[in-house]
Amino acid sequence: MENRLLRTVLALLLATPLTGLADDAASGDEVVRDADPGSVLDPQIERRRVREAAIDKENFEAGIYAGILSIEDFGAQPVLGVKLDYHLSEDVFLEALVGRAKADETSFETLNAGVQLLTDEEREFTYYQASVGYNLLPGEAFLTGNRTYNNALYLLGGAGMTEFAGDDHFTLGLGLGYRLLVNDLMAVRVDMKDHIFNLDVLGEDKTTHNLELTAGISLFF
Repeated sequence: MENRLLRTVLALLLATPLTGLADDAASGDEVVRDADPGSVLDPQIERRRVREAAIDKENFEAGIYAGILSIEDFGAQPVLGVKLDYHLSEDVFLEALVGRAKADETSFETLNAGVQLLTDEEREFTYYQASVGYNLLPGEAFLTGNRTYNNALYLLGGAGMTEFAGDDHFTLGLGLGYRLLVNDLMAVRVDMKDHIFNLDVLGEDKTTHNLELTAGISLFF
């Protein structure tokens, strides 16, 4: 009789903690189910939609440009030109261009009335160059809130010939440029270049630096 009573007491003691745990678990479930929906974080992220301009599948780029050419000793004059590029890769391109300007009188001619160092024909400044370009900093420009434009800062280096002062001069061309793609067909470009060649007009053979700043548009095809 006593053994039966002892077993009954032990069974009740062992069952009590399990029942408490079950109650705690049940109460926990009720807390989760009864939680206020407003207390749960639900971030609403509005993603901006952008349309990115890309270079057309073709690798040729042809354009026109205009600007100012500072011919050493002959003043700064308007310049016009055309160029043709071939993009070998995303970073490297080849460029051929032709530009023309007309030199003004030198200060020596201005101070000495009637003195003409060059004829009108000899004042024509025409250059032909072939260059290699490297896209130094390709990236994207965010000009509006919902549209991006591909752009690149590039270096140019090449050589060619310059017809000026009645002679042909071997010319080195070094420059820096910026290209902004408006869409997959058209780009806007700004270029700064130095045309370097030897010239003997004022009685001495010297290396001249003829700085040029131009802007233009180009088409891909």
